[in-house]
Amino acid sequence: MVSIKQREELQRRIWQIANDVRGSVDGWDFKQYVLGMLFYRFISENFKEFMQAGEDFDYAKVSDDVITPEIKEDAIKTKGYFIYPSQLFENVLKKAPNNQNLNTDLRAIFDSIENSAVGYPSEEAIKGLFGDFDTTSNKLGNTVEEKNKRLLAVMQGIAEIDFGIGESEIDLFGDAYEFLISNYAANAGKSGGEFFTPQNVSKLLAKLALFNQETVNKAYDPACGSGSLLLQVKKQFSGIIEDGFYGQEINYTTYNLARMNMFLHNINYDKFHIAHGDTLLKPFFLDEKPFDVIVSNPPYSIKWIGKDDPTLINDERFAPAGVLPPKSKADFAFILHSLYYLSSSGRAAIVTFPGIFYRSGAEKKIRKYLVENNFIDTIIALPANLFFGTSIAVNILILSKNKKDTKIQFIDASGEEFYKKATNNNILEDKHIDKIVEIFGNKKEIKHISRLVDIEEIQKNDYNLSVSAYIEPKDTKEKIDIKKLNAEIKKTVAKIDILRDEIDKIVAEIEGNEKWKVKNEKWKVESEKWKVESGKVL
Repeated sequence: MVSIKQREELQRRIWQIANDVRGSVDGWDFKQYVLGMLFYRFISENFKEFMQAGEDFDYAKVSDDVITPEIKEDAIKTKGYFIYPSQLFENVLKKAPNNQNLNTDLRAIFDSIENSAVGYPSEEAIKGLFGDFDTTSNKLGNTVEEKNKRLLAVMQGIAEIDFGIGESEIDLFGDAYEFLISNYAANAGKSGGEFFTPQNVSKLLAKLALFNQETVNKAYDPACGSGSLLLQVKKQFSGIIEDGFYGQEINYTTYNLARMNMFLHNINYDKFHIAHGDTLLKPFFLDEKPFDVIVSNPPYSIKWIGKDDPTLINDERFAPAGVLPPKSKADFAFILHSLYYLSSSGRAAIVTFPGIFYRSGAEKKIRKYLVENNFIDTIIALPANLFFGTSIAVNILILSKNKKDTKIQFIDASGEEFYKKATNNNILEDKHIDKIVEIFGNKKEIKHISRLVDIEEIQKNDYNLSVSAYIEPKDTKEKIDIKKLNAEIKKTVAKIDILRDEIDKIVAEIEGNEKWKVKNEKWKVESEKWKVESGKVL
């Protein structure tokens, strides 16, 4: 398949770059330089295609002097930014081996691209886009020569990818990000419960949230990270996301990656809205809600201000539950936030830490609120070891405001039939994803896998929502046929008896031989004595 070959080519090039650069650049920073240069090549190629508009000329060969203010303004209004021909990736690369100012020239180009949007509607979408791609940082080397050498290595490695970035059949940025995280930065950037969401899990979430959705006004991720979940929604939905994609991210680095990712997937600046800030304390897009599709993998059990801010109990997101999530565990704060943003016809699919479904205290009260208001559609237990950096077997919580009954579906998808074992992390293949989605969709009970549980049973179970509390696991112990076993024992005992008889015969024979030997020796002694005595007589 073309996609497999492209993914292998991408990974091979990243390995090559790593051999040249990784030894002196930290894994987390190395990731930033590869992704930043990948993005620079993409927007260069994308902008070049836009400027050529199918016409028979090469924008890269056009002189910067030809560009009039009108041409520049028209391009910015449409694309959101502007790149001069001399600033294109391919032109900078040509001069790079002999350019003693490569690091500062690249910095100037990135600043120019960002500044081109100032005063236009795209300004917020472009501002600070290259902020983490610091070409003058000492992380690249202590001298200008060292910096240029490593930047050149990254540029050449990215340039040697032999398929057009804009024409790739793979999720180029997502694949690169996943590969870089898993190989070079698996333990970085995860303070506060942050874990990169593998593409297969993102795909499952998107399919669950979109199941049977014919129209979608907009998609939202309250803790969007690099934007992979939103992009999966775009990929998995055959229709049009009418008002685009919305997300909020507290980490500035991943906030930039999310915006890059939108551009990389040809989502224009007016169709995505990524905000930087604390979702729980300073939420964006209150005027944009509700959302038909919400997908999220919020940070697991991070601390937040909680009841130390007395105003939060009156916040419209949290007030209906009558209690705030504990200060040490903000999981339900993200869930209640998502519920508040969810439309009456929409669906939210959220990756959750298992502990929230059985812990007592405030979390139990919130579970009671969600159950008795019939907001919980399904809870799915996933296999362990799906995420980079953690082996935790997480769950998926599916929320809905338009359920047709009061039952809650529990799915145990943790068994070996739901994943493929791999060296570093287990993998959900397409067949596993499709199987889970099918079980979710048909709402049929399957022994050891799926159950529909009445609210009354959940109430009696003290609002415990753990999947294991409602689905009996398969008995993996080998079943024993007692009759067959007894018959085999009888046969064995009979064989043992025969063997003992044979041993007894052998022992008796040995003992008989020994007695004969003793008698024979005595006879020999007596014979010798007789010979001696006879000799004396003679």
